[in-house]
Amino acid sequence: MEELKKQIKADADAVKDTVALTQFKAKYNGKKGAVTGLFSTLKDAVDKKETGRQINELKVYVETLFAEKETELLDIKKTEELKGMDITLPAYDVATGTLHPLTKVMDEIKSIFTRMGFSIEEGPEIEKDYYNFTALNFQPEHPARDMHDTFHINDEYLLRTHTSPIQVRTMEKYAPPLKVLAPGRVYRRDAIDASHSTVFHQVEGFMVDTDIRFSDLKGVLDLFLKEIFGSDLKTRFRPSFFPFTEPSAEVDVQCVHCRGKGCNMCKRTGWLEILGAGMIHPNVLRAVRIDPEKYSGFAFGVGVERIAILKYQVDDMRLFFENDLRFLKQF
Repeated sequence: MEELKKQIKADADAVKDTVALTQFKAKYNGKKGAVTGLFSTLKDAVDKKETGRQINELKVYVETLFAEKETELLDIKKTEELKGMDITLPAYDVATGTLHPLTKVMDEIKSIFTRMGFSIEEGPEIEKDYYNFTALNFQPEHPARDMHDTFHINDEYLLRTHTSPIQVRTMEKYAPPLKVLAPGRVYRRDAIDASHSTVFHQVEGFMVDTDIRFSDLKGVLDLFLKEIFGSDLKTRFRPSFFPFTEPSAEVDVQCVHCRGKGCNMCKRTGWLEILGAGMIHPNVLRAVRIDPEKYSGFAFGVGVERIAILKYQVDDMRLFFENDLRFLKQF
C-alpha cells in the first residue's frame, strides 16, 4: 500500500489538464480503480479491520489530491485569462434601478392609509356593468355609461372606469365595520393630452360603520393631504355631485407651488382641485343589503397621477407612460 501511495502521488503531480485529472480519479477511485479493487481482497486479509482502514485512507488520499489539483488547475486557468486583460481598468458603470414615480406615490398613499387602520382590497379590471354603475346608483341615462366615455366589451362587461366597484364587492363580502382602501388601474375614453389618458391609476377609500359623519371624512382627508404635501397646507371642501355619494364635495388643497399666493399652476386662485368625496348614498348601501338607517359611511377617490404631477411638479401626464429614462432617472 505504501508503494501504491507513492504511485498515486506521482500520477497526481503529472496531471496538467482537466482531462488527465478525470482519468487520474478514475484510475484509482473509479469502479475498476486500483484502490477500489483493494476492497475485494479484504476477505483474505489477516486483520480485516486494519486493512480496511488503510484502504479507506488511500481512497481519501486520492480525493484530497484530486481536489487540490482541481483548485490548482482553476488558478492556472484564471491566470492565463488575465494575461491579456488590463485589470487596472475601472469597472463598468452599472446603473441602479429605482421605483417608477407612480409606484412610489401609490406606495406612499397605501402607507398613509394603512397607518390609519385601512386594509387593502383589490378587484377585477374587466368589470360588470352592475358593479361599475348600477350598484353605485348611476341612472341608466347617465353620460358615463355612454360608448363615448367607457370601453365596453359587451352589454355586460366593460373596463372599469374607477375603482369604486371594489367598494360594492367588499361590502357584499364583509359586514360593517369596514375601513378599506382600493387602489388600481382604470380606463376611460379620454383624448390623450397633458392632463388626460385612457389609462390611469386611482385610489378609492371608504369607511362604513354606525355613526360615521362628514366630519370623519374631513379629518381623514385633511390628514392624508398634509402627509402627502406638507403639514402647512390648508384644505377646503366645495359642494359637488356624485351619483354614489350624498352630500358630495370636491376637495381642494392649497397650491403646492405658490402656497396659496396665486400662480399660473392654480390660475391665480391659490387652490388646486385634488379629489372627490362624500357620504355614501343610501341607495348604494341598500344595493349591498346594508341598512342605511343603522349604518353610514364616507367614500373618496383620488387620481394617483394627479398627486404625482403636483408632488413632483410635472407638467405633462404623458411623461409617466413614455418610459423615457431621462425623465425616470430623476426619481
